[in-house]
Parts: sequence; structure tokens; C-alpha cells
Amino acid sequence: MIRLIAAALLAGSALPLAAQEQIASPDGRIVVTLNTDNDGVPFYEVARDAKPLIARSQLGFLLTDADPLRRNFALASATRAQGNDRWETSWGERRFVDDRHNQITVIFREKTQTPRTLTVTFRVFNYGVGFRYEFGNDAERPVTNIGEELTEFNVAPEGTAWWIQGGDWNRYEYLYHRTPIDAVSTAHTPITMRLEDGTHLSFHEAALVDYSAFWFKRMDGQRFRTHLSPSSRGPKVSRTGAFNTPWRTIRIADSAAGLVESDLELNLNEPNRLGDVSGYFKPQKYIGIWWGMIRGDWTWAQGDRHGATTARAKQYVDFAARHGFAGVLIEGWNYGWDGNWFGNGRDYSFTRPYPDFDLEEVARYARSKGVQIVGHHETGGNINVYEKQLEDAMALYDRLGIRLVKTGYVADAGGIISCNADVAEPCGAEVFEWHDGQRQVQHHLKVVETAARHRIAINPHEPVKDTGLRRTYPNWVAREGARGQEYNAWARFGNGPDHDPTLVYTRMLAGPMDYTPGVLSLVGDRGMPFSSTLAKQLGLYLAIYSPIQMAADFIENLAAHPRELEFIKRVPADWAQSRLIAGEVGDYAIFARQDRASQDWYVGGVNDGTARDLTLTFDFLEPGRAYRATVYKDTADNTYENESRHDIAYDDLTIRQGDSYSVRLAPGGGLAIRLAPARR
Repeated sequence: MIRLIAAALLAGSALPLAAQEQIASPDGRIVVTLNTDNDGVPFYEVARDAKPLIARSQLGFLLTDADPLRRNFALASATRAQGNDRWETSWGERRFVDDRHNQITVIFREKTQTPRTLTVTFRVFNYGVGFRYEFGNDAERPVTNIGEELTEFNVAPEGTAWWIQGGDWNRYEYLYHRTPIDAVSTAHTPITMRLEDGTHLSFHEAALVDYSAFWFKRMDGQRFRTHLSPSSRGPKVSRTGAFNTPWRTIRIADSAAGLVESDLELNLNEPNRLGDVSGYFKPQKYIGIWWGMIRGDWTWAQGDRHGATTARAKQYVDFAARHGFAGVLIEGWNYGWDGNWFGNGRDYSFTRPYPDFDLEEVARYARSKGVQIVGHHETGGNINVYEKQLEDAMALYDRLGIRLVKTGYVADAGGIISCNADVAEPCGAEVFEWHDGQRQVQHHLKVVETAARHRIAINPHEPVKDTGLRRTYPNWVAREGARGQEYNAWARFGNGPDHDPTLVYTRMLAGPMDYTPGVLSLVGDRGMPFSSTLAKQLGLYLAIYSPIQMAADFIENLAAHPRELEFIKRVPADWAQSRLIAGEVGDYAIFARQDRASQDWYVGGVNDGTARDLTLTFDFLEPGRAYRATVYKDTADNTYENESRHDIAYDDLTIRQGDSYSVRLAPGGGLAIRLAPARR
């Protein structure tokens, strides 16, 4: 029956309205069923190859000013459509994205005297499912106040989950848990699962706009429900007029590679609204006055150890110009860092530099050297103060030719300082919001849109999670949203050796991350050692994608590793295509990526704490062509656990399509290979 339905959809024939509705993926393997139960509760189910993946899972809402949209519904109508498109990315892991799906929009209608409707649209791809609710413009109820969304995900088979806790104080910056699915509590998304039969799942959302992000909350067994991030305003979401919710997404794949290579969330976002941004943003690598503050050598605040001085900025600009880095990040240049700024931000000025930092002169000097300053706006989580200065701050950077800005929201979760909109200015009553609540989601988009008017790209830290909006707003180039490399400076072995190969299959499914690789010294604060070999620091450039890649170490340490620095200078930040050629969730990840601007390929990635011997094949190379391979790899016996972490081996050889190469990945190790076509 499932195959018959799929065949009918592919042939474009209409199906009669029945007691239930079904929609299949273009290849017929995934089938979604929609219906109501005996109480009139709308639900959906997902099967793959006729085996249940998502068992009966309810749909609906709790409202704060009306009866729930939950029960006493019946199927009223269903409309079908298809999509088959190929679109070009502004930048990213691949140049072209294929969008082929089948779609159904189902309307459930209440069985009451004055019936309301619940409209849901499902898009089914060969690699997953996305669905969203669609609210019309109800003249009698122009405002929709949502107390909670009741969407469920009832995972049918048993398996293993990789996840971080949602709703906790440190936002998204946690090490990942690996547990049975039924041991998950409340998780952030993406959350990744590997089922007992080897099927891989990832749950997330796409196109998060003017809505609260959801946490993935276990109700009982393996039944999960959306839990919307809270709001100070009562309703977790308040919208006027017609609107759509974000898409709820389920990636489905046979393997870890299929999960990583999926474009589900990107395809569910709207096309580019900004046009060609290449006039002011190009994928790039940068250095910065940052690692010294993270380690504690320098300070953001004024004083004898102030990091952002005019002299140091020019020193870093000179290094960038000499080695071909596009930009220099400068943090701590402006007033507001003195005293307690964490979760405060009331004293920040985004236009007034400290006395020992001449912003105008540094910007002029950088331009004369062909280098851009990467601007920085730390808010301390105070969006009330930032939004009042936002236009002036962006206009200043625009005038100085600063085209990339790192923003920051350092505050505990629930500590975003906003203004009660019901109180007249000046803000007489501060209120506190969550980093991923509706108010902060609105704020981030306001920053991105303001920046776009001034031809500036944005890279937020302590952000709301990525949901693919880089397609719609390609000046939203990266973000943090996980434990980055900075944690390696603060504790012995920092993030641990398995953190990076876990990020590949969890956080990185959401989108680019400003992880700040390239700490070649492998030393943090007070001599803290990294859970990384030197080769892994190079492999991070291939495993953790971003169109802005930092070489995060002190420039003296970068210069002390000339061969590794040469790789960092050459490795692109923009790719024509990307493939995961070896890897398993949480264990290791090896990518093959082709440069968008040349015929060069790069192969490499990261390993966990277990030594591995791999044999890599090069089937992706152009037939009949020889490539000169420059290899950076772990030695025969090094490990992250002692001083041998600094050891690295090199290899030079010729590789052709179909050749294989055996390599050892050390505990906490990695690999990086540049493959340049040989002259014919």
C-alpha cells in the first residue's frame, strides 16, 4: 500500500480524501500518516521502509487566552504539491543544493458550533521530514498567544542518543551526554540518535523567526514533546495576524554520513532576501587579539595588561598582511569592560574607544595593509542598551570599512536584559529573557537586518541556535552555540578528546560554528594541556565548518610552526562540495572537501580518545588526474595525554582516483591533507 501511494504521488495523480492522509518521500521509503484519534486529537506517524520510526505523535497548542487547540478535531481537507529545484548557495559546505520533496497541507477542523482550524504542512524528502503549523489571519482573534506547543516526537525503535541539557544556566555550552534514548531528560536541539538497526535520526528546527526556540523534553519512555523557551511576557509566543511556526525537522539516514550531508534545514528556509553579499563578505580566515584574554595574559578592561592597544593591533595587522589573513579581531577596545560586565552590560558604549586604542587610526592602518578589522560588540546580555546604540554602532563600522562583526551575549541563561515594552521610556522596568526565547530571536534578526543595511556580516556568540537562516540572510555567517576551543584554556584537557568528533554529528548539523581552531601551542591558562595533538588542530579546519575560520593562537606561536601555518593559510573557508568519507557519531570524522575557487581537494578531520588505523580511499577525485598530496598526520605513537601531543609527521606523495592511503589517528588526534592537481 505504501509503495502504491508513493507511485501515485510521483505520477502526480490525486488521492481521494480518506479517514487518514499519507505523503511519501520522492523515493517512496519515508511515509508520513496524518489522522485524529478517538478523542479528535490530531497526530502524525513516520515510517521508513514500512517500519515505524515515529509512532503516533500528537499535534496541537495550549493558548493563554483561549481553549486549547488539542482535541475534538477531524480531518477536513488535504492539498498536495511537489518541489524539484536546485539552488546555489552564497557560500558554504557545497555550492549547489538539491531540493526535491513531496508536500501535503492538512486542515483539521473542530467539531463545534464555532469551529477553529489547525493547519499543518509536511514536506517529505528522501533524507527526512519537516513540518510546520500555519495560522491564518482570524479577524475575531487577531493576536495568537501561545502558552505551549504540544508537538510530539514518539521515537519507536530503541537506540542511543547524543545530547546536551536544555534550559540550564550555561546555554548551549556543555559536553555531550551519550545515553539510551529513554534516559534523555530535556535536551537542546539538534539531538542525534542512532537506532538499533543503524538508522540515524536528528531532531531540530528550521527558519526560527519571531518565535520561541524549543527544547526537546522527554515525557515518558521515548515520547518527547516541544517545550518552548520561556518569556517574561506570559505567553511564550505572541503573534499578530497570519504567521507560520518554524519547521520541526527530523533528519533520517542510513549512516552517519547521510546525516551530516543532509540539507534538510537549509531547504526549509526561504531563499536569499539580501541578494549578492560578496561585495562586502567573502569567506575568510582571521587572527585576533583574543586568545591572550581567554588565557588571562591580557585583559578586556583597562589597565597595565589591557589587550586592545593601538600598538598591539598594528602588530597583528602586520602579521595578517604578511601571511594573507583577511582580518584581525579586536576585543576589549570600547568602554564598558571595567568592573562587572558579565550579565550586566549597562555601561557599554559601542562607539567610544578606550584612550589607548585609536579606532580611527587602526582602521586606517589596516586598510592601508589590505586587512580588515573584525569588529566586536559584547553586550553582557543587555539587549536594551545594545539596541539603543545599534544603528550608531553599525554606522560607525560602516564608515570605517569594518565589514564583519562578532557580537556577544555573555550572561547566564534567562539573564538577557530587556525592557518592559509596557513601561514608557526611559526603561523603568527591566525584564529578563532567555537566550532562545521569542524576544531574543527577534533581537538577533534585528541585528542581522541592521547590519545588512550597512553592508556588514554578523557572527554572534552566546547566540540562539542556528536553524538555517544563513540561506535567507547570507550576512549571518557563523555563530558559536556550543563549547568552543576557549574551554581548552580553562581546565586540564578542556573539552576532552571526544567533544570535537561529537560536535560534527550534533551541533554542526545546525550550521557553521566559530570554533576558533589553530591553537598550535596546545597550551591554555597556567600551562593547561589540550586534549588535542598538533595534527588535530589542523584537522579542525575540515571537521568544524565555518566561512570565517580563526587562527586563534598568539601570532608568535603561529610563526613558530611555519609548516602548520602554511596549511592554515592555504585551507579554504568556502567549498564546492563536501563529503564525510569516514566516521561514526562521537568517535571520529574524516571529510573530503573541494575548494570552491580551485580544483584542490582537502581531506581530514578529528578523532576521539581511541587510537585508530584507517585506510582512506580517494574515489571522489577526478578520473585520470594525478594529485600532489601534502599530509599532516599523527606520529606512530603520539597521544594527547602527554608531551607527545606536540609531535607531528609529514608525508608527500602522488594520489589518483581509487588509490588508498593508510593512516593512524592518535588518541585526541587528527589529520589534514591538501590534494593539488599535478600539472598535466
